[in-house]
Parts: sequence; structure tokens; C-alpha cells
Amino acid sequence: MGRLHEVLGARKAAGEKSLVVYLTGGLPDVPTTTRLIEAVAAAGADAVELGIPFSDPIMDGPVIQAASQRALDAGVTPAGVLQAVMPVSDVLPVGFMTYANLVHHAGWERFAHEAAAAGLCAAIVPDLPLEEATPWLDAARTAGLDTVLLVAPTTPPERIRRIAAETSGFLYAVGVLGVTGVREQLARTAVELAARACELTEVPVLVGVGVGTPEQAAEVCRVADGVVIGSAVVRRVLDAETPDAAVESVAGFVRAVRAAMDEPA
Repeated sequence: MGRLHEVLGARKAAGEKSLVVYLTGGLPDVPTTTRLIEAVAAAGADAVELGIPFSDPIMDGPVIQAASQRALDAGVTPAGVLQAVMPVSDVLPVGFMTYANLVHHAGWERFAHEAAAAGLCAAIVPDLPLEEATPWLDAARTAGLDTVLLVAPTTPPERIRRIAAETSGFLYAVGVLGVTGVREQLARTAVELAARACELTEVPVLVGVGVGTPEQAAEVCRVADGVVIGSAVVRRVLDAETPDAAVESVAGFVRAVRAAMDEPA
């Protein structure tokens, strides 16, 4: 097990909730990505999920799709995203999130090695099913990377157990069926899935997809071990007029989420 597993596992053992913040790598530019990682760490994030832009992000909704496309149009590459991590790899655990096509094209072993060399400590490859994940899991373990696997509201209990046995870092509970994005209300499926998964594994269970406000984060943390929050963060980067404004807006939002999560129930 790697650094992400150690950090989030320690949080759970202490009875504390974990906050993972998603950022689109290279948005608005590579140097600002580095600053954003530092800012969310200072604001209370326990880890960062750093998206490597891909042209067909099938799990992502309109906000992250737009962010990925803007980064790609600006010439952002996987190597550039990895470069953003190097100066801040010791600040908090940073894992990458991207799609299997990109990783497979580079080569499982090569991609895992380059990610670890850049200071990343974990990976999320959401379109790689458990039955086809062995080549990546072997490469990731050799490189010292945690691999976060996903379960959905439709995942049967026995399959949750199988996936939880292979995941490391945390078990990603996808709160709603569909793509990423902010919803007006926390879906009932998010709470139900978190409760079910927490009964089936000792690995930290974090809920993502459909968690977009401090209040929703606090609500789901009454059941789950933490949250992953992404579209609401990326929206603030997209809307900011300058890189400085993006950093300030994101940091303020993450502080609000952290405060809500830490407030006694």
C-alpha cells in the first residue's frame, strides 16, 4: 500500500473524514496547477486527484469535459501534467485520474514508472473494469502506486467485496448513475451506497460524483469516510478571470468544505 492509503487510512483510524479535491491538470496552465495543489493542501484537502486531460472523458460531465478540452486546446500533455506535480509532491498525496486508452497507449509499466518518478502516488482509471485491470494493477504495485477502484449504486454486494479487496488508497463510491457534475441535492443513492460499502470493507470509503457543496459533503460524511469533490472546484477555475483569482476562489471553497465536514454533527 502506498502513501495515499497511509494518509487516508490514518484519517479513518482517528475517526476523521478525508477530503480529496479533483483538479484538471494544466488548467488554466501548468504553473497554476502547481499553485492550486499547494492552495488546496493549505485549505484542508487531504489529497488531490489530478485529471490528465483526455479527448473522450466518458465519466465526466460538462464542466470537466470543458476543462479538459480547454487544457488540450492549450497544448497540455500528460508529461506537462506530471511536471506540475514535481515541485509539490511532498505537500500531500497526489494521484492521477485518466482513461485506460491513454495509459495503455503509453504502456502500463512505462506510465506507472513515469507517474511515480514525478511524485504521484496513486491512480484512478475509471473505465478499466476489474476483470481487465491486472496488467495495470501489477505495474502500479511495482511502481509503488495505489490504485483506487470504483463502485456504483448498481454494484452488487459480492462485487463490492471483490473490488474492495483490490483497491488501495480508498474505495471510490460513485454517488449517482451518470457523469460527474454538481446536483442541487445529494442523491439518496450516494448515502445508501456509502453505508453499504462501509459495511463490506475496512478500506476508507469516499463518495464522489454529485457532491458539490459544503452542506452535501457534510451530509454524506455522516455515513462515508470522506468525499471527492471535483466539478464545483473546476467550475471555479473555468470562471476565474486570472490565475490568481482561480487560486483564491478554489482555496476559499475548499476551506468551506473542510469546515463543514469537520463541524460536529
